[in-house]
This record gives sequence, structure tokens and C-alpha cells, in this order.
Amino acid sequence: MESVAGWERVLHELAGQRRGRLLGFASMLAGPDDAEDLVQEAIVATFSRGRGFEDVASAEAYVRRAIATRYVDRVRSQSADRRRAERVAPAEAVPDASERVATVVTLHEALKELAPRPRACVTLRYLSEMSVREVAHELGLSEGAVKRYTSDGIRALNALLGTDEPEDVGETAAVVPMRGGVR
Repeated sequence: MESVAGWERVLHELAGQRRGRLLGFASMLAGPDDAEDLVQEAIVATFSRGRGFEDVASAEAYVRRAIATRYVDRVRSQSADRRRAERVAPAEAVPDASERVATVVTLHEALKELAPRPRACVTLRYLSEMSVREVAHELGLSEGAVKRYTSDGIRALNALLGTDEPEDVGETAAVVPMRGGVR
């Protein structure tokens, strides 16, 4: 088991050297208003359970995953709360979805419109410059799921921003012909 000094060293290095990156990641997911709380919750949950990390990089990866998981959980909880409120609220209190503003001015505002998993995949893949494999590992998803969520997210962002960026998420496996033709 790692000594108290060991986990404290990793925690201090993480907080000192990697905090800005963690805040940036959390801001892209949850917005700047909730980023600080999300990072703090993830760090407390990670280090309060006595996990020993060999280095700061592995601790950062774990905290990133905790941030993404907490973000997805929050959105699910808020969504469930909204559905419950809509069931008990008078009809006139529920806003009409067609009245939503269709134009989105900034990338951050557009990202807020995405569902949690596509938002996390797009953020990690393109804003944190991670590979499909790294995103899959980070979020505990298959590489195929990451590609699908990323493609869906890019398609939705294109629609929201009025852009025409390619949806190719890259890193597809090479097709190797088998001996004797196709089987």
C-alpha cells in the first residue's frame, strides 16, 4: 500500500501542474460555472477512497474519467428531474420546444446542446487531442461507440453552427486482404 506521503505528493502535483487542464476539460463539458465544482468533486472522490497512483499521469487520467462520469450522471439526474416536473406541472408552465432559439453563436454554446456522451467524446477527441483508443479507455466505452458518439456530435455541431466539417473521426482499422480471397 502506498504511503501517505506518496498519495499526497501525487495529489499536490496533480493540483499544481494539471489543475488547469482538468478545469479546461470540465469547462468544455459542463461550462465554466460548474467546472470548478466538477473538478473538486472528482478529485475528492478519487483520493478519498485511498487509491494509490504510480504517477501524476495515471491520477490525471482517473480524475478525467471521474469528471466525465460525474458530468453524465448530473445531466441524467437533471433530465429525470425535468421529466418529473413536466409530469406534475401545469401545461402552460412547460415551455414549447419549438420556441427554442435555433442559432448558436459559439462553440461552447453549441457543445452545451449535445447529449452528454457525444459532448464528452467530441471534447476529449478534438479539444483534448486524444485518440479514439484513448477516449474509449477514458470513458470506458468501445472504440466503435466513441466513433459513433463523436460522429453524431460533429453532425449535431455542424447543424447548430451552420458549418460543414467532415464527420470522419479517423483511426479506422486497415483492411487487410486475406489469403485466398474474401471469406
